[in-house]
This record gives sequence, structure tokens and C-alpha cells, in this order.
Amino acid sequence: MTAFDVVVLGAGSAGSWVADEAVAAGRSVAVVEQLRVGGDCPYVACIPSKAMLASAHARQQARDLARLGGGAAPSLGPDAAAFGQAVRRRDELSHHRDDTGAAGELAKSGITLIRGTGRVTAPGTVQVDDREIGYQDLVIATGSVPVIPPVDGLDRLGDLAWTSDQALSSAGYPRSAAVLGGSAVGCELAQIYAGFGTQVTLIEPADQLVPGEDPAVAQDLAEILAPAGITVRTGTTATAAQQAGDRQVHLTLDTGDALDIGRVILAAGRRPAASSAGLENLGIALGDDGSVPVDDRCQVQHQPQVWAAGDVTGLAPYTHGANYQARVLAANLLGGHATADYRAIPRVIYTEPALASAGLTEAQARDKGLDVLTARTSLAGTARASTDGAAAGRLILVADRAKGVLIGASALGPGADSWIGEAVLAIRAGIPLAILSDVVHPFPTFAEAYEIPLRELAGQIA
Repeated sequence: MTAFDVVVLGAGSAGSWVADEAVAAGRSVAVVEQLRVGGDCPYVACIPSKAMLASAHARQQARDLARLGGGAAPSLGPDAAAFGQAVRRRDELSHHRDDTGAAGELAKSGITLIRGTGRVTAPGTVQVDDREIGYQDLVIATGSVPVIPPVDGLDRLGDLAWTSDQALSSAGYPRSAAVLGGSAVGCELAQIYAGFGTQVTLIEPADQLVPGEDPAVAQDLAEILAPAGITVRTGTTATAAQQAGDRQVHLTLDTGDALDIGRVILAAGRRPAASSAGLENLGIALGDDGSVPVDDRCQVQHQPQVWAAGDVTGLAPYTHGANYQARVLAANLLGGHATADYRAIPRVIYTEPALASAGLTEAQARDKGLDVLTARTSLAGTARASTDGAAAGRLILVADRAKGVLIGASALGPGADSWIGEAVLAIRAGIPLAILSDVVHPFPTFAEAYEIPLRELAGQIA
């Protein structure tokens, strides 16, 4: 049996980061990966989705050329042909889902890459297919897998039903589609396909899009998606699906309505992928959601030499969240002392305009028993909205009256994924509202939207 100082299960963002840090510190490291080095993000998630969104948004900008005084709108050509061009660009940026380069970088740094599925068989031992390896420290970074909603007949649709991973790796162009799930991935996929002429129905069981976000911002997003050719149906669930005719799906809804569409796209969320890692052989009980329980050092509870980071923890399920946890984990594994603070992890939906948030919504803060102050403003009041002909948007700020600090922010507007950073820093650092309200923003920018609500909040605690 070959033994390593550190064995990492999973070569996604978190696993690769920890492996790089450990080998740089002189540890012997093995990474076990059954699919691709780099995880889903570079190949079937973040990079391909943002590439397709950029293409769809560029197409919309061309349609807006005359409205914005840039001349006559150009002929954009057939939607299907443009979609094909966007797919080719997407696949180039995602390396055609080939991880050869990423695997080579691991090897170059001195990390041993073992292809296969790793399973813990006993303390200090991992089985990878027919190979046994030993470890001193074990890192669980096995990521997550798509949730398949309980729709009768879904499993019999074959390639007429796609997960989000399949949608972002296929070249197929559906004339019509139903997207099941109205959170970040569902909203982004809906806007991608609608941007190329697909008739999209976005179906979300909750009473609003992006459940958990501020209802007003979620409603704004729904109102922006609708004119783009997306039918938004909240409070609705798909109950049954069957193939009907040539390459068509008959989808039945709990309202009694039915849709005949060309494709069903599953975007009902993801769940931690830890059930097959053999953690029960270490006495580790998974959470109700299948997550690996960790403390604020990213150490698995009651396991001094077992660690976890990324989607498998069920905390901060974003690439930037995985990288943050990996940084904390690596520092502690190597003898340091770092703790994770999740109060200000940004959440972003990369539609146009973007929805971005951090911290608590007003409802979440009140549920925690906090004395809450809330201020709201419309982006329509900014000069930049006028010059850019931007769609309506808003900013909502939530403060803790007792501490005089910002604890939450929700925004919808052009570039909100960038200017939410001001709120992220304010929440994480606990910057007093009196200081935030004195910050000067460049004119004209959307970030000016912070000024009036921050002064309003600061005035209420003065």
C-alpha cells in the first residue's frame, strides 16, 4: 500500500486548491478524481454558462442598438445558427471538457493524480477501485450532484430531459423548453435559451423565483425575464412527463395545465455528493441533506485528521465559497489557525441585469430576533440608469440597529455582481453605518445607489 501525507477525494475547486497548498508545503499528496480535474465549474457549469450568457446578452445588445442611438439594428441571422456559434465559443472556453491541461498542472506540481472513485474502508485507508492507499490527513471535496425532481415519467424521456450539466455541454438547440427550477441556474439557463429564440417556460414550486432572496428583488427579476420571451410560473410543480410525437415532451403541471415542449431542463438544485465515500467507516454521520458536517476550521466534527470543503459541506455552495473554505482548510491542515466566516458570502445570478446579494434578507434577520432597519432605493434614480437606458432595478439594505452595522444587501441591476462588493466588505468587516454613509462614489455609476439608503439607515441610529 502506498501512503501519502494527504489524500484528497475530489479534484474540483476546493480539492485542487488544498492539494496545491499542501504539496507546496512539502507534504506528499494524492488526489482521487473519477471525472475531471477542476470539477464542474470549468467544464459544465460556471465557465460555459457565463460564456453562453455573454453571447445571449451580446445578441440582445445588438437588438437594442437603435433604441440606444447606435444606428439601425443589424440583421442577426437565424437563431439556431447563432446558437451554434455560441456553443463553439463555449466549448473552446471550457477546453471541450478535456481536463488534460489541468491534470498536467497537478502532475507538474508533484501531486499524484489517481483516476477512479475513492472510498474510505478504514481509518487511514482509501480504496480506489482495486488499489489501496494510505493517508495521515484526509480531505473530502467530492462536490455535489444535480437533484432530480420527482416527476413521473422523467426517467423515460432519455435525451429529451437534460440536467444543467448536460444542457451546458450539448450542442442541441431546442425550439421550446421547460426549465424546472427558478433559482440561479434555472434563471440563467432560461435567459440563455430565450436569448436565442427558444420559447422558455420557467417553473418554480415556491411562490417566488430564487427562494430565500428578498421577494421584491425576486419579483423584479421575474418582470425582467418575462419580456425576453420567458413565461415565469411560480407556485407551480411539474407532476408528469411523457414523450409525445417526434422529439416532443408532454409535461403535466399540478395546476392541471400541460405544456408541449422540445426539452425539459432540470435545474432543481444540487445536493452534496458524499454518500458513497465510505465515511460511515470513520463514524461520520452525514447531515439530513447529505452534507459532511464541519466546524469553522473546516475540520470534520470529532475527526482531528479529516477535513472537508466545497459543495460537499452544504455551506456556501459556490466556486468562490469552495475556494474560501479550501483556503481556511489548508491553513489549518498545515498547522495554522484560521476560521471561516460565512456572514458575507456573495450570491449572484448572472442574468442581465444581475441579481446579487450578501448577508441576511430582512425576513431572515427578523427570524433571528434582530432589531432590524431596512432601506430601499430604485436604480431608476441614478443618472447611469438614464444614460445607459437600463432596465429598472433596486437596492435593499438591511442593518442591525443595536450594532449600527450593515448585515444584508440585495441588488438587481446592471453590474450588480461587481458593485455588491461594497456591501460584502461592509458586512464582513462590520463597518459602522456612520462611515459607510460618508463614502463618496464616482458619478455617474450604479454604486451611487448606496448613498441615499445608507444615509437613511445612519440617520435612524444617530
